[in-house]
Parts: sequence; structure tokens; C-alpha cells
Amino acid sequence: MTPDNPFSTPSDLPYRLPPFDRITAEHYLPAFTAGMAGHRAEVEAIATDPEPATFENTLVALELSGDLLRRVSMVFFNLTGSDTDDRLQAIEEEVAPLLAAHSDAIYLDKRLYARVADLYERRADLGLDPESAWLLERYHVQFIRAGAQLGEAEAEQLKAYNAELATLCTTFSSRLLADTNDLAVVVTDAAQLDGLSAGAIAAAGSAGEPGVYTFPLILPTEQPFLASLRDRALRERIHAASVARGARGNEHDTSDLIRRIVTLRAQRARLLGYAHHAAYQISDNTARTAEAVAEMLAQVTPAAVANACAELAGLQEIAEHPVAAHDWAFYTEQLRKQRYDLDEAELRPYFELERTLVDGVFHAAGRLYGISFAERHDLPVYHPDVRVWEVSNEDGTPLGLFLGDFYTRDSKRGGAWMNTFVDQNALEGTKPVVVNNLNINKPPAGEPALLTLDEVKTLFHEFGHTLHGLFSDVTYPKFTGTHTPRDFVEYPSQVNEMWMLWPEVLANYAVHHETGERIPAEVIDRLQAAAKFNEGFASTEYLAATLLDLAWHTLTVEDLADPEIIADVAAFEERALREAGALLAEVPPRYGSHYFAHIFTGSSYSAGYYSYIWSEVLDADTVEWFKENGGLTRENGDRFRQTLLSRGGTADALSYFRALRGRDPRIEPLLDRRGLNR
Repeated sequence: MTPDNPFSTPSDLPYRLPPFDRITAEHYLPAFTAGMAGHRAEVEAIATDPEPATFENTLVALELSGDLLRRVSMVFFNLTGSDTDDRLQAIEEEVAPLLAAHSDAIYLDKRLYARVADLYERRADLGLDPESAWLLERYHVQFIRAGAQLGEAEAEQLKAYNAELATLCTTFSSRLLADTNDLAVVVTDAAQLDGLSAGAIAAAGSAGEPGVYTFPLILPTEQPFLASLRDRALRERIHAASVARGARGNEHDTSDLIRRIVTLRAQRARLLGYAHHAAYQISDNTARTAEAVAEMLAQVTPAAVANACAELAGLQEIAEHPVAAHDWAFYTEQLRKQRYDLDEAELRPYFELERTLVDGVFHAAGRLYGISFAERHDLPVYHPDVRVWEVSNEDGTPLGLFLGDFYTRDSKRGGAWMNTFVDQNALEGTKPVVVNNLNINKPPAGEPALLTLDEVKTLFHEFGHTLHGLFSDVTYPKFTGTHTPRDFVEYPSQVNEMWMLWPEVLANYAVHHETGERIPAEVIDRLQAAAKFNEGFASTEYLAATLLDLAWHTLTVEDLADPEIIADVAAFEERALREAGALLAEVPPRYGSHYFAHIFTGSSYSAGYYSYIWSEVLDADTVEWFKENGGLTRENGDRFRQTLLSRGGTADALSYFRALRGRDPRIEPLLDRRGLNR
């Protein structure tokens, strides 16, 4: 790596923001190569240290190692999700197996594990503070889960599994992005667009030839345009494109990847001593066992499906033909208007992006936590659409940077997510640089971006993750921000959704972008009354995806000895949903297997998509706590920040909830919220 490579030294920009204006594709491979070599040398020095293992010369040293590799990885993998191209995809395919092998080389190092195990055996005599003691606990667990206790032959097999999985998951991501872009729906007859707002039509036509309108697909099965389009044939065409992704038998088909990924994951789990991949993944989450997750899903799925069936009957009463999956959103909006006098198309002018962000999301955070936001136009960004805010505490002390990347584009993967470019930790003295990615359709120049209710919810949700990252106040990098169990991490972000419809917050940001009129109080009342409307659909489509995830990842090595079980991905899906009682043609899963990026583009959500509803138990109970204690107050915000948001992964995650609530979580608030307690 040459000295002029931007990664050769830590960034000197505020908050160590990466120098995006200097980074180009050719800088990544040399930085990865140098970063892995440097990290290996640092780890080798720890493993061969002639001094007896101490907390400082082993665990603190491990925490401080790999700085260059960490810096290049955080930039690169953020950009492969939000602004990729052929060059970055080629680099990702090359480095993914190298990084997997690099991780294996560390966690399968017997010398290194021996030092950690020695410390663990002597832990009671080390005099560690609680966070340091937990760091030792987590390192010990992580080494064992990574295979440190395997024999030499088994360790070599594990390395082979990990390397191939890294390549397969990267390939899945590339194929899915390509097929999603290929399947964008193009319309040349403007008459077919009846029902869409003038702004939506202008946005669809802004990037193409005159008279050509393009509708890109978002990641979930349900596409937002279906709620407004009156042309049923076009609705069917958009829905068909959505569910066809990765399943067309072309070069972007993901079927072979799915079969191989689930097979390798099952074999790896068996090698590590687990019945299946779900058992391995969930054992280190708060749920602990796949059986506990299955029990909860069995508790809520029948009621969700029954509610969805009742909703279908209601839709059928106003439809002039049998309601199909591509009709659901359209007739739901008709019925919502009938019952609650709410029309999403008429609501959207009240939800302009800038106003929603500043006077809604930022306003609620300011009221709760006393923080403020100042936009920075002097800092480099990785794409012209990205914006940067400096975030400060009430006393003016700096918290970190928040980057907002809100618009969809061909170079961005679907969905919405939070990530970091720099993590907070006291050991290195760093403050967080957090980014939120959404996929809102960008309006034509000079036009406002008007949001759907679902997009407003997503904006509040992802900023909940941002607060978790910004408020991190931990010593060690391993515990920073959202580095918590997968089935806990969605909890704080889901709590933040509550402020979206909180009357004083909604009244502050829901302002008509043309007239300046604030949303009428009676409309707020109707929004509150309609909060559970269509909840059967929402619960069922989510649960169906969750059940698919578990079905794939509870397959054992013995199950997969019969290749016919997963030979046909669509048949496997249908069988799994039927057996779980969640097969409803009119309500397809939120993600079909062929485009289920959460579980097949990496391991973090595999056998973990249940995390949203598992976390929602904590969330719904916590919302009740806020309501019981006065709602949007600084006292409540400070308590939530100190008890939970600042703690990262420094202790058992459920202990945070118990400290806040004074007891274990109860499921009743969730059942009531989702209408599942009838």
C-alpha cells in the first residue's frame, strides 16, 4: 500500500470521517491486503508473547489490533450496500473468502485461545470491572463458537465451509441487485398510471425518455405503487416482477445459491456440535433455543392468519373480482378511506421528507434527549445525495456525525438499514459516525419527496438505530452501539417508532408542503383509530417470512441427505408455510426465499429474522412504560438513554430491560398492539 492511499493513515477529518473525496476503487485491495497482513502480525505478537496472559496483553491488545483492516472494511462494505458498481462487486467477490480465512486464522489459533482460556479460568482472581469481565466472557464464548476447540482436521473443514459461504453470500447479493434492476417495470402508456399522484408520475418519468415511466422495485414483496394504481393489469405486472426476482432461471437465479448455502450452514452447525444452523445462531441470542422461537411463533401465527382472513373478507365485499395478492394494497386503501376517511394519497402531502426528518425525527430526539443537529456542508460524502449532520448534547459537547442517504438508486441494495463508518469506544477515543440508508424514490429536481406512512415509520425506525449508535458510551470496540444480540438490536429502533404518531410530534412535522397547513387534529385522531387497521396482513406477511427463515435453517444434515427436499425452492416454501399454517395466497411472505437478502447475503439475520417480533415484545412493553410515565419527557429520555441506549453490548442484554421495567417482559402489550389477543 503506497503512502498516498487514503487508508494508509487514520482520517484527520472531524470524527475521523473517511475522506470519501480521495477514495477510489483501486485503493481498496491494497488496503485490505495491508490490513490483513498488519492484523495477522499484531495477533501473532499476542499469541507468542512470552509473558503470561494478562487482560491487557491479550484482550486489550486484541481490541486494539486490526485498525487499518477495520477502517477499510467499514468504508468498503458500507459502499457495496449503498453505492456499488462492477468494480466494487468484483473486489467483494475476491476479498470475501480472504476475510473469512483471516477471521478463521485468528479464532482457530490454539495459542491465542489458550491465553483467553487461561484468563477465563482465572477470571475470579483478576479483579476486573463489570465491562472488562464481560469482555472476557464474550471472547471466550466467541472463540468456542468459532471452532477453537476443534481438532485439526475439523478446523480445516470449518475453514472450507466459511470460505465458500462468504463467496456464495456475496454472489447472492450481486445477483439479487442485478435482477431487481432488470425487473424494474417500464410503462409507456400514461393512461395506465391512473391513480398515481402527479409527483409520483413525474418521479417515474424523470430518468427516462419522454413518455417512458420506470418503477423500480423495493426489497419487500409488497410494492408501494400497488396501493394507488387503478389499472389491475399493471398492478399484477408489478407484483409478478417483485416475486420473480432470483427465480427466473436466468443468470441471476439464486436457487442454486440457496440450496448450497443452507447445506453448508447445516454441515457447519453439525461440525460445531449443533443440530442445525438455527440452533447454532439462536444459542447466542436472548431467545437461546430455536424451540423457544418456534413456540412463540406458534402462539401468534394462528391469530394473525385469522385476522388476515377476516380482512380479506372485508376487502372482498368492496372488490368487483376475487382479491389477489396484487389487489390487497389497492382495496385496503379503499377500505381505509371508507372506514376512517383516510386516503394515503391525500396524506402524503403532509409527509414531506425534509419536514418529517427535521421537525419530526430530529424534533422528537431533541425533546427526549436534549440533542441538537447542525447540517455540515463542508465534509466529503460518498454520493451527492448523502447529507451530514453534526449531533451535539444539550450542553454543546459533541456526540458524533449522522449521515442520511435516503433515495433509491440502481447502485443501492433494497431495504433500509443503519450502519457505522466509525464506532464509539473510549479505548481508542473515537466518537460515532452513523449512516441511515432508505430507498425513497427521488423526486424530480425542485420537487418535494413525499412519503408514505410506511416510509415515515421506516425513517423513525432507522433513526432509533442511529440513537443506539450515537449514544454509545463503552470502553471496548466489541461492545459499541448496536453490537448486541441479533434478537435484541431491533428493540430500541422499534421503540423510536412510537413518536411517529405521538400527537405533539405528528402535529409538529405533518405540515402540507404546499399550503403550510398543519395536519388537522381530527386526521390525527383518525390515524390513531386506524393504527391496527390491516394488522392481520402486516403480521402474516412478516410471520410467513420468519417461518421460511426457520424452515430453511432447521434443516439438519440428515434432512439434506435427500436432495429432493430442497430441489425446488418454491415447493419447499409452499410446504413450509402450509405446515406452519401460514400459507395464504393473497398474503405472500414479506420476502420470498429467492430475494430474502436478510438471510442469504450474510449470516447476521440467518435464523434470526424472528428478531423483529421477539424484540417487539420488549418494545411494546417499553412503549407502555413511556406512556405510564408521561411520554415525551427529558426524564424518560435520559432514563432510556442511560439504562439502555448508552450500554451497547456491555452486559446481558435483557438486564437492560429489567433495569428499566423492574421485571421480565410481558407479551400482552404486543398481542394487543397487533390485535392477536382475541
